[in-house]
Amino acid sequence: MVIEEIRVRGTVQGVGFRPTVYRLAKACGLVGEVCNDGQGVLIRVSGSEEAISEFVAKLQIECPPLAKINELIRTPYTGELNVDNFVISTSVNSAIQTEVAPDAATCPQCQKEIFDPFSRFYRYPFTNCTHCGPRLSIIRAIPYDRCNTSMSAFTMCSECAKEYYDIGNRRFHAQPVACHACGASAWLERADGKAVTASMFSMLDDVDAACTLLQKGKIVAIKGLGGFHLACDATQETVVQKLRQRKRRYHKPFALMARDMEVIEQYCIVNNKEKELLTSSAAPIVLLQRKGLGIETENKCSLNFNIAVSVAPEQNQLGFMLPYTPLHHLILRRMNRPIVLTSGNIADEPQCIDNNEVKEKLGTIADYFILHNREIINRVDDSVVRVVDEKVQTIRRARGYAPTAISLPPGFENVPLILAMGSELKNTFCLLREKAVILSQHLGDLENAVAFHAYKETLNLYLNLFKHEPEIIAIDKHPEYLSSKLGKEITNINKIKINSIQHHHAHIAACMAENNIPLDSPPVLGIALDGLGYGEDGKLWGGEFLLADYRKFTRLATFKSVAMIGGEQAIYQPWRNTYAQLIAANLWDNCQQQYADLEIFQFLKNKPLKLLNQLIEKKINSPPASSVGRLFDAVAAAIGIYRDECSYEGQAAIAMEALVDINILNNNKETLIYPFEFSFSDSIYCIDPRPMWQALLHDLQQQIPQAFIAAKFHKGLANAIVEMVKRLCQENLIYQVALTGGVFQNCILLEQVTKPLQTLGIEVLTHSLVPANDGGLSLGQAVITAAQFRR
Repeated sequence: MVIEEIRVRGTVQGVGFRPTVYRLAKACGLVGEVCNDGQGVLIRVSGSEEAISEFVAKLQIECPPLAKINELIRTPYTGELNVDNFVISTSVNSAIQTEVAPDAATCPQCQKEIFDPFSRFYRYPFTNCTHCGPRLSIIRAIPYDRCNTSMSAFTMCSECAKEYYDIGNRRFHAQPVACHACGASAWLERADGKAVTASMFSMLDDVDAACTLLQKGKIVAIKGLGGFHLACDATQETVVQKLRQRKRRYHKPFALMARDMEVIEQYCIVNNKEKELLTSSAAPIVLLQRKGLGIETENKCSLNFNIAVSVAPEQNQLGFMLPYTPLHHLILRRMNRPIVLTSGNIADEPQCIDNNEVKEKLGTIADYFILHNREIINRVDDSVVRVVDEKVQTIRRARGYAPTAISLPPGFENVPLILAMGSELKNTFCLLREKAVILSQHLGDLENAVAFHAYKETLNLYLNLFKHEPEIIAIDKHPEYLSSKLGKEITNINKIKINSIQHHHAHIAACMAENNIPLDSPPVLGIALDGLGYGEDGKLWGGEFLLADYRKFTRLATFKSVAMIGGEQAIYQPWRNTYAQLIAANLWDNCQQQYADLEIFQFLKNKPLKLLNQLIEKKINSPPASSVGRLFDAVAAAIGIYRDECSYEGQAAIAMEALVDINILNNNKETLIYPFEFSFSDSIYCIDPRPMWQALLHDLQQQIPQAFIAAKFHKGLANAIVEMVKRLCQENLIYQVALTGGVFQNCILLEQVTKPLQTLGIEVLTHSLVPANDGGLSLGQAVITAAQFRR
């Protein structure tokens, strides 16, 4: 007989791991104990060496669905085990090195119970077990025990306690377990403060009444898992428009929720991978190709339920998710058409999470509220993903994924504790410790004061939750980013080191890290295309080819820099970029004669061109930027897509992607590819779009359709990138290319670049675990700093 201590690290608390250990230990005839502590789960077992090895093997094979084992270490135990059976011991407080599980969508067993009239969980909106339910959203401290969550406010009844302590029950040690008798409750309120009377609806309860209200064209604010949502019937154009006006979200697509896959498949084409994502425990919003504006439902209603045009204007995709809490399942039980389910906030602010806050802020937006009394500790928005060429592409990493740790590649041992502050837009922050990083959920754009306050609150909560005391703070080089300024404040207060990271180097390093590229690997060719980032030369970059490893980089090529006339105004007024591009290409004067009749020139002539020229010449609030994001905007404006104004960054580019003619994409004729030209100066290549503009203007004069021009631009840009990669790879003997930055969230560009490079035998690294946009930036900041300061 031998005694071993088995240390298990990873996502192993609050996911049914200890019950699984108990069951397997008993099956293998072992005695001993298992407990939670700050590092994860600690197991001590006594038995034959063969039985212990069998137990360890089974533990890894039969790991619970929400658990993830990152590390399992077996060592001899010299102490005594004063037990004659196998037991689950009380949790031990110790140094925090374990992980917190993400919130998980309702499991099939719990779904069945809430619709079973004979179950004690019938129509209970907060039903859960060890396989599903709230985790991150309710936790205050580790270990993940009920007393450390917002469920501490609710004392278990005898029936729930019986299940909680029953080792054979799937609710064994499920911390949020509760029922009608002892748990949280949900109720309906009117936004105008008037009483809700039962005579107003034919309903089972307040939750069922919400369905009736949605069907009647009302806007309902629903308190969900990680925050409030605003909901309305997605097939009623009038109410969707009303929601847009009240919320002041005029164009950005709304997310949709549908009762089941059958409803989603009426509106969208869903492949197996997309279905797998929709029905997973993460239950993200999945961007799906739409079949059309709607079809007639079969055997359910005589009406056509078309998705309102205002749900996703000028988009060929819809963002769908399935219900992920019992509350959502119950609301949608009678709803045979989709609902809008968008973040419950005023435009650009974080989601509301508090009952009083939502009444104050959303009282003029919602008609009714579905409230509950389980406190939300951590605000967690919905994740957004899409499938590109059978690979998952994360666009927003939040509920269901955060804060799952991401393992560090080989070579990142003996690194200091690091806090990476992230970017200004689409912010996340990152905690790096031995062997793993913890990336926060999506926190939004910090330029909004309320969002920045929420960022600081969440940062403090994570630092306390994981007892993370950073030795180094990593920040973006941009001197005006609020996250960077806060990082400097933290270093000054705590007298610790700070490390400034170039924006696009961080993008590339994040892509390398999630693809498990070892620390001491040869450099890759990183292509980082985005809106903008602060360059090493103090200028704005956004179209970069960098020879990079984790420690350093060399800029090999870039796109031609063009003035952003009016600075930030150029992001929201695409025509400014069109004019700047034509001036930079020395085409304006000639084009006024040759293309004077074009709509774009008639439009631009009505702008204060003399003033704009002075801004460019005197470099007043018109910084030059090598931004491919702004090039997309310029082309979109030239062909008449959101020419005058956008309500959010990238709107014109996204609409142009949706417009692309697929037949042109699949045609390899050179005449269908817009040309770009290369030059070499000061040891760096430059890609110049001047010939592209000449060809595009000619097509406009020939009245070539928008969809054709959009396709030719995508093909031409992709071709220019591929040709530059071929040249740089040959000159620098590179065989790995990393594609990163927000521009590569464009599926067409990503595919048009990836496939030719793979045909050439080049390994292409792309994003999956973290966003290609600035949501993944903090990961790159963290690993660069770890590499540069490795002990």
